[in-house]
Amino acid sequence: MSDTILSINGLTKHFGRIRAVEELTLEVKRSEVYGILGPNGSGKTTTLGMILGVVHATRGTYMWFGEVPTHDSRKRIGAILEQPIFYPYLSAAANLQIIARIKDSKDHDIDNSLTLAGLYDRRHSMFRTFSYGMRQRLAIAAALLCKPEVLILDEPTNGLDPQGIAEVRDMIQNVAKTGMTVILASHLLDEVQKTCTHVCVLEKGKKLFSGKVDDVLNDTIMVEIAAANMELLKTTLKAFQKVTEFSEEHDKLIVKLATDTTAEDLNAFLFGQGVILSHLTLHKKSLEKYFLELIDKQS
Repeated sequence: MSDTILSINGLTKHFGRIRAVEELTLEVKRSEVYGILGPNGSGKTTTLGMILGVVHATRGTYMWFGEVPTHDSRKRIGAILEQPIFYPYLSAAANLQIIARIKDSKDHDIDNSLTLAGLYDRRHSMFRTFSYGMRQRLAIAAALLCKPEVLILDEPTNGLDPQGIAEVRDMIQNVAKTGMTVILASHLLDEVQKTCTHVCVLEKGKKLFSGKVDDVLNDTIMVEIAAANMELLKTTLKAFQKVTEFSEEHDKLIVKLATDTTAEDLNAFLFGQGVILSHLTLHKKSLEKYFLELIDKQS
């Protein structure tokens, strides 16, 4: 069995003069939580539409499970591109029973889908009593009905309050723990950072980066430091060749170190030069900062 769930090669979509997606190439492996990240209008939804066969590509190819897409292969994919319509005066379980019949799904498991979505205790509650976040989770439960190998979500936390965002994020993580591959599109950098194992950054239809989220966050070592004599600290830092740059923020220095250097190395050097730190905190680079750096390079 191939580890490659989805492979995209040169996928392109033009709407007249608008280049929605341009020469997109990427791979999604089994059990990854893969985030397609970008601002509104970057081509995320168009990309999902093409790989689901609802938007015709201008050129390029894609394969599911190592094969050209077929009706049978699409049955292995659960997706939400638009909010499904539920009956307000029926329970969550009753709504899912109707959807299972519409899909002609004989291999459905309503209780398991509701459990993964965190709604099992509310399975007999009417849909009209659900919060917006619960409605979003019920939509995801509907996508999980046929026990798909892949779950595709377009902006799953869009319009939710902080509690609803946290609920949907936890649900996605629970689904991922079952071994299911998840592909989601989002413009929320923080949510992608907290939820995804891998990320592709899109801007105006072009891929700026793809890879592991941890590689993005760990590619640069940054520390926040302070000392009683800040001027001496600044002068001494300039003598340490492993410091690539530093800046001052709120009476502290943010120091960027070479990748082969640790915070302990920096502390040892400063101590050897007679500078004793009163503050040292390791900083992880945020996906937001990396994203903004990528955008700046394009402008």
